[in-house]
Amino acid sequence: MEKEPYYVPVNNEITLFEAAYDNHLPLLLKGPTGCGKTRFMEYMAWRLRRPMITVSCHDDLTTSDLVGRYLVKNGETVWVDGPLTRAVRSGGICYLDEIVEARKDTMVVIHPLADDRRIMPIEKLGQLLEAPDSFCLAISYNPGYQSVLKELKQSTRQRFVAIEFDYPKPALEREIIMHETGLAPAVTDKLLKLAEMTRNLKDNGLEEGASTRLLVHAGKLISKGVEPRAACQGAIALALTDDRDMIAAINELIGALF
Repeated sequence: MEKEPYYVPVNNEITLFEAAYDNHLPLLLKGPTGCGKTRFMEYMAWRLRRPMITVSCHDDLTTSDLVGRYLVKNGETVWVDGPLTRAVRSGGICYLDEIVEARKDTMVVIHPLADDRRIMPIEKLGQLLEAPDSFCLAISYNPGYQSVLKELKQSTRQRFVAIEFDYPKPALEREIIMHETGLAPAVTDKLLKLAEMTRNLKDNGLEEGASTRLLVHAGKLISKGVEPRAACQGAIALALTDDRDMIAAINELIGALF
């Protein structure tokens, strides 16, 4: 990160992260979608002056995707490091986003890196990499989306220092939106009111309310001349749900505010 990412601390997350990093402890970031977890990681990579490799986890993510594999190049078989191996070798930060989306057998590969051993076995090469002091492993997930099939096992989570995130308090969220979008205070306040209304609908028809990220998206559209109702419908209502009745309800809230 050559340029400082814009990030406003919400609690003591920076101090906690730096203390864990200095003690070679892995980090677990937990919180709702769009609340700033990835931006925080980018900021900490800049602050610590370490390269960061981000992996967006998914159902088909295999151990080889993380560690590496043999590939054929120019008629020769060569080994190509995966993102986790590259991060270990370079002493950088490896950030596994939405870790619960990965296959269970894939997550096991991070266990030796996430305890006192700080080692990474590469079975196909017969190597055992030792993580340098500068290496940091961080993972994230959204507890609100947990299910029986997609929950973080205790054998994994108890290796990490956890930092809990949530949407910023109104005054801070207002500051963030205005900085990111250039919106006037009056329009920003309407977006914040809309966010509050949708968040009150969580577990009453919505899995999640409007995140700070969605408010910024709507604000950027408005700042480019898009009519506020259309901007909020596209960036918030349609982004939150496919349920037609719920979309209509959110559109009514948007119409009442704008």
